[in-house]
Amino acid sequence: MHQTFIPGITPPTVQSELSWWFAFVGNKLLVRPEGTVSQIPNLISLAEIGLEPVRTQFLGTLDSQPCYSVELPKDAIIPYDMTLRGLRKLYGTLDDELYALSGRAIQLVEWDRTHQYCGHCATPTTQLPHERAKRCPKCGLVNYPRLSPAIIVLVCRGEELLLARAHGFPAGMYSVLAGFVEPGESLEQTVVREVREEVGIEVKDIRYFGSQPWPFPNSLMIGFTATYARGDIVIEPQELVDAAWFSKHNLPQVPPKLSIARKLIDWFVSTH
Repeated sequence: MHQTFIPGITPPTVQSELSWWFAFVGNKLLVRPEGTVSQIPNLISLAEIGLEPVRTQFLGTLDSQPCYSVELPKDAIIPYDMTLRGLRKLYGTLDDELYALSGRAIQLVEWDRTHQYCGHCATPTTQLPHERAKRCPKCGLVNYPRLSPAIIVLVCRGEELLLARAHGFPAGMYSVLAGFVEPGESLEQTVVREVREEVGIEVKDIRYFGSQPWPFPNSLMIGFTATYARGDIVIEPQELVDAAWFSKHNLPQVPPKLSIARKLIDWFVSTH
């Protein structure tokens, strides 16, 4: 059942209703396992389960229920019927809306934690009341939550697609190419540069596919398709272990359905 999330900055004046608590110790989320699914704490206050936040950010409302991101202390005593799990492992066990909000929450927890002091003059910052930003009361520097745009591109050559293996990938897994946008670049320029740098070929017909927030740790993945133009594969050995052309009938292991990379590959398989 679809739920409606409305982002917000200012929390309710009185905390007296059931709320969703996206509470993290480091990068692991507090959940209650129930068989094959996981539940986010839905409480008036985390004090009900004996937890005291280090810092809290109001996220907004989900079907009128308040939502909060929470940083818990590293030595927090987790209730016996709950556990801490990384977001990647929680994919498919959380409700879709709650999973998406978990990704939003962990990025705000990290931003809140790392921007307690001004990066220019080291003065303690203050949270602006009606904007997701922290301001230095001494020099006026304003910091917003960090977002790192990155392109991800599926390159086609007739009935084949280009897949590559990066050094950190699980054994046997291949994926499409990706890379961060550099200052002064358009997204299309990033596509051309990244493909050229990583595999040595040129592309054309660059088309937007879709986007996905990727909270590992704070990326926005912007997906594209592109057509092979010319050149032979020459991998950048510091980035890749291997790269090759594949047909949809001989695909290697590919990323899980969580990622936009998999959505691009599934699109290719269904349309070629």
